[in-house]
Amino acid sequence: MAYSSSKLLCLLAASVMPLCAVAQEDGTNKVTVTGSIQSDILIPQEDKAINAKDYDEWALTNTYADVNVTSEHIDAGARFEFVKHPLPTFYDEDGYKGWGVPYIYVKARFKSWDLTLGNFYEQFGSGFILRTYEERTLGIDNSLLGGRLVLRPVKGVTAKILSGKQRRFWSLNSGWVSGADVEFNVDQWFKGLSSKGTYITLGASWVNKYEKDQEIMVGGTNRLNLPSSVNAFDVRANFQKGGLNILAEYAWKGQDPSQGNALTGRDYSYIYRKGNVAMLSATYSRKGLSVLLQAKRSDAMSFKSKRDEISGIASSINHLPAFTMDQTYALAALYPYGTQPDGEWAYQAELGYRFKRNTVLGGKYGMNVKVNFSHVHSIDRKDCAGNAYDGTAKGTNGYSSAFWKWGDEMYYQDLNIQIEKRFSRSFSLNLMYMNQFYNQTIVEGEGGMVHSDIYIADAKYRINRKLTLRGELQYLNTDDDEGDWLYGLLELSFLPNWMFTIADMYNSGVTNQHYYQGYVTFNHGSHRLQLGYGRTREGWNCAGGVCRRVPSSKGFTLSYNYNF
Repeated sequence: MAYSSSKLLCLLAASVMPLCAVAQEDGTNKVTVTGSIQSDILIPQEDKAINAKDYDEWALTNTYADVNVTSEHIDAGARFEFVKHPLPTFYDEDGYKGWGVPYIYVKARFKSWDLTLGNFYEQFGSGFILRTYEERTLGIDNSLLGGRLVLRPVKGVTAKILSGKQRRFWSLNSGWVSGADVEFNVDQWFKGLSSKGTYITLGASWVNKYEKDQEIMVGGTNRLNLPSSVNAFDVRANFQKGGLNILAEYAWKGQDPSQGNALTGRDYSYIYRKGNVAMLSATYSRKGLSVLLQAKRSDAMSFKSKRDEISGIASSINHLPAFTMDQTYALAALYPYGTQPDGEWAYQAELGYRFKRNTVLGGKYGMNVKVNFSHVHSIDRKDCAGNAYDGTAKGTNGYSSAFWKWGDEMYYQDLNIQIEKRFSRSFSLNLMYMNQFYNQTIVEGEGGMVHSDIYIADAKYRINRKLTLRGELQYLNTDDDEGDWLYGLLELSFLPNWMFTIADMYNSGVTNQHYYQGYVTFNHGSHRLQLGYGRTREGWNCAGGVCRRVPSSKGFTLSYNYNF
């Protein structure tokens, strides 16, 4: 690593030891130790039918151990990671393999201020210009190593100041990320607002990326003049009254030519276009009814702490949420959408309604219905001559774009209809239909538009107080890509400890391959142990619009989780 794990451990120990001494002298300063252990192991097997490769190691594992010490005013923590032989998803990622203590911090907490030294995560607003976080299923940990000061000078005001270098697996990017954020809770200044259930929050943020110049050539003879300092700003307002919540947010970014400002399958890299993103989101809820309306336009908002970073995940400073429904069913998640940071129009609308008990549609137990619609489209792009931009203007401002005008391509669209119905105290049924358009070329680089219809039935039957059986049947129908898919699952739960699961995903269109899996899960207190065997299909794993390619694999799996 770029920083010594042993030195960081010594720093943590030096910080915690005085804390423990104070606690022994003063019983009121109680010290609490919490943590967790997570270990996922695969014993791989080669399977040429699904292109599951063999590995030199007999076992692959991603293992993490966290420990946190808290007291009245001082917190400290560290995380140990062992990914020297990582799972297939991360095996070929440059720089991912290693082991050590990449995350360690000490934090002082008082009434009017907090100070964190070491590694930390932070998000300003919706994350348009800054969001550092950990998502282990995607291999994301872009924490900052440095310092963060949080101030609460007066009632209703919170200010943050931070600076640090961003983690990239087992090293630190050379660029510095600094920023400041302030939020005003207006309702805390006017008693008339809060007494009437009205809450108003205003916020503003600034982020700066400082990175030394590099020699980037265009045409073999011209050297790009790269800005060493890139600034980004964000303003937002949130209004809440009763069940109504409205959020408006706008962010903009200075010239930031980089390898990352390229659309999948295109070459828009190293252009000098300034970026911006605008979002309007409204929700309304009352008993039995919920409504969601969202719209977002982004343009040239790739923002990384390493300008020559090619990966779509590593080194990202910001985050642009996808306005698409998060899918948990296997076939509904087969073609997930990944946000295109260099430009898109995105819309989402959702209506949820609960039919009351003892009505014609509600029946004895009531019924929940949810309809969700998402649409993502390209933005308008024109070159200096007014023609469609083809991405050939490296080293220039790139293109022009009319704010309200769409481009020529639809990136993604889906319509989801879900019905949840309980028929008796023992039996319940969830039904779902999904109509989806997925632009595989935009998200993956090739493949064209995939149009599919997906049908899902999820039933649960409670046999007795301890025994429950759940089953899923799913069908994806399409004439595109690999054709039709079928999926089935049975899950038997023995309370309070055991669960047995078998599942199979079968392609009946092109490959005619079965992706079967079986699991035995044991839970006891804070311990969870799962043993499994089966095949994993090559595809995409997405969370919040961020996606990572998952290679095919086969073998025995063992997962262990413990929280203390």
